[in-house]
Amino acid sequence: MIKKILLIISIFLYTQANEIELTGTVISDNEKVITSRSMGFIKKVYVSEGSSVKKGDLLYEIDSSSLDSKKQEAQLSLEIQQNIYNNVKTNYERYKRLYIKDLVAKYDVEKLELELLNVKNMISIAKSKLKEVNAQYDYLKIKAPNDGLIIKKSIKTGEMATPSIPALILSDLSSLKIKTEVSESNLNSIKLGQDVNISIPSINFKSLGKISAIIPSVNAMTHSFTLKIAFDKKDYTIYPGMYTKLLIKPLNQEKI
Repeated sequence: MIKKILLIISIFLYTQANEIELTGTVISDNEKVITSRSMGFIKKVYVSEGSSVKKGDLLYEIDSSSLDSKKQEAQLSLEIQQNIYNNVKTNYERYKRLYIKDLVAKYDVEKLELELLNVKNMISIAKSKLKEVNAQYDYLKIKAPNDGLIIKKSIKTGEMATPSIPALILSDLSSLKIKTEVSESNLNSIKLGQDVNISIPSINFKSLGKISAIIPSVNAMTHSFTLKIAFDKKDYTIYPGMYTKLLIKPLNQEKI
């Protein structure tokens, strides 16, 4: 009986001693860098670091002064072409009546008909240009692509917004994972979908997660690989950056 108890204790201690213990960090698996598609002075910023936003919320707005000038030019161009069209059409109708009475040559009528067609094409181009300018107004209002938390703000009212330069970072709190590093010597002891015991000491959170990704890009300095752990946060409020403790039972011990 004593031997049996000692055997059970030995197995337990062996298992505990050989569990893979890791530390990790909570990350958002859907973190977006928000930038603008248009250049211009920032008219107003509606969020700050730590702001919670909903999909479609206005984040910041770019001044429309330069675009207003382009719109006026496009509208003026369209008006000019429409006036030209009205004049050409009037002449064309008059020449058609004169041609019926043999007072003008057919060539003159056909010339005006061709001119009328060309002006119609110019009107179509001017309308397309105006439509294109109007569509750019949507780019001046930068909105949240999804629900989330603003974790970084790099812009201020009055600064110049530049395409491709990060303005905000939006973190999706509904798509959280844990990121950790595992030594290459332990790679044979883990697999995708494997259970992981998770704890976040700061909020007394404990749960069971699963390995969702093993990223095969070894860190040359530490000889470690990146793991991502999927988990259910339940009703807890969990933020990216939180410290986590992880325990993984090696594959060769899962049946012990």
